[in-house]
Amino acid sequence: MHASFRRYFPFLNWPRPTASELSADARAGFTLGLILVPQAVAYAMLAGMPPITGLYAALIPPVVSVLWGSCQLLGAGPVALTSMLVAGSLSGMAAAESARWVELAIWLALMAGAIQILIGAARLGMVVNFLPGSVVGAFTQAAALLIMLSQVPAMLGLDWSVAGAQLADGDVAALVAGVDWTAFAFGIGTLAFLFALKKHSKRLPIVLVAALAAGVISWAIGYGARGGAVVGTLPAGLPMLTLPRPLAWEDYRSLLPAAAVIALVSFVEALSSAKAISRSTRQRWNENQEFIGQGLAKVTSGLSGAFPVSASFSRSALNLFVGARTGWSALFAFLCVLISLLFLTPAIAHLPRAFLAAVIIVPVTNLISPAFFIRLWETSRPEAAIAAATAAATLIAAPQLQWGILAGFILSLGYFLYQRSHPRIVEVGVHEDGTLRDRQRFGLPRLAPDILAVRMDAALSFVTSNPLEHFIAERCRTDSTIKRVLLYAGPINSIDVTGVDTLMYLIGTLRDQGVELYLAGVKKQVEDVLDTAGITSLLPPDHVFRTEREAIDRLAPA
Repeated sequence: MHASFRRYFPFLNWPRPTASELSADARAGFTLGLILVPQAVAYAMLAGMPPITGLYAALIPPVVSVLWGSCQLLGAGPVALTSMLVAGSLSGMAAAESARWVELAIWLALMAGAIQILIGAARLGMVVNFLPGSVVGAFTQAAALLIMLSQVPAMLGLDWSVAGAQLADGDVAALVAGVDWTAFAFGIGTLAFLFALKKHSKRLPIVLVAALAAGVISWAIGYGARGGAVVGTLPAGLPMLTLPRPLAWEDYRSLLPAAAVIALVSFVEALSSAKAISRSTRQRWNENQEFIGQGLAKVTSGLSGAFPVSASFSRSALNLFVGARTGWSALFAFLCVLISLLFLTPAIAHLPRAFLAAVIIVPVTNLISPAFFIRLWETSRPEAAIAAATAAATLIAAPQLQWGILAGFILSLGYFLYQRSHPRIVEVGVHEDGTLRDRQRFGLPRLAPDILAVRMDAALSFVTSNPLEHFIAERCRTDSTIKRVLLYAGPINSIDVTGVDTLMYLIGTLRDQGVELYLAGVKKQVEDVLDTAGITSLLPPDHVFRTEREAIDRLAPA
């Protein structure tokens, strides 16, 4: 088969599975599917979508993600963080679960997916590196806290808007009077059950067991019939793959920033899952291809009438733990969701919403780790401060969570630029090990009485040129004994036009002052630029040294 054909259809490169692999994948896939069904319904409600759309998002998109991705064991589908981002992004634009909300969520999935596909096709997968782990971690923890708080009204059988107004008015008595204690029992009971058996969750489908128990009890006591908050009647059958009607231009402009944030943040979640799987299976994966796979999954979800999906770290880990070998496990999970859509929607209708709130809360608790901030503080206080600011901004901006991570990105970018614009420039001397080290730190004498030996630990660019120029000029101005300047360029791995101009200026200015400039340890890529720019021709041959050892031998007094 032609190589380009396989490139566009990467699943054709899969090896033929053996009988034992198919058996293992069937066990893993059905286990994953049984857990995915109640989770998908819960995450749909978290996203403000009709419950059935969770099953739509859990049907075809996970298969597409595996077929066109590069990591076959990723458990894609509806996830808590992406669902919360959807709810936050659309808040204020429409009413939850309304036709307008669904329409916007569909376009959000299409736009986020298109962004990911473009990033992958353009081989720009490294763009995720611009979101520091400290920012993503802080944002995730703040979002996890908001997710948990958002489920409290459902756990109590309260309407969030009504409860919020009562709290604002200080009417605690009315708030307590409105609590549905049956819903509270369902929620607390589910929490207790899931937390008690949490350590067995990788071996037993405890979420499914809890769903069966809650559904049977709800049906037996007629909870929904007497007005209790349940999932309600769901349409049976498969989703219709259709293009949504076009939106107004202003709607696209409003959705674009949120779509970009969802595209990047959801991929960071997929990235962490793919890394963990590849380390365990020792199989290579490609971030650009994974961008394409995740993007196509989102597009498929949108065409199915659902919301953006992503890879789930917990379901991916479960898929690996229960013995999945290949991407065929996703096809068996697909069968579980398909059966649920065709035959089990009447049973799902009896599930209390308080139960679904508990199903959301339990896995989200794994995302909260105060030790994360403590470790950051011990490692890098500026990054810890940025992480704290990111978490605070996320909480303050709720439900518009995208502003939290944008604030963290801007702060991190500012800190990055600050660091680059303040490079480490030191005067060096000969250490006892024969290398040039920081004079101040090690208490070293000068290389020679009339020599200023300088090292800059950064690229020589438009950002760092002025600090280097000022450092050398100031030292020469305040110390008239300096007649020679040695620039040890070993740490300088690149140079731009501004850097070239700076060197040219230093050579001329120092020479006018009776000071000679020497270069040592210039890397090949920097040397090529200096040769092209004619810098080396401005210096005598004996002013340029290949290594620091040669510079020491030639310049240090015997």
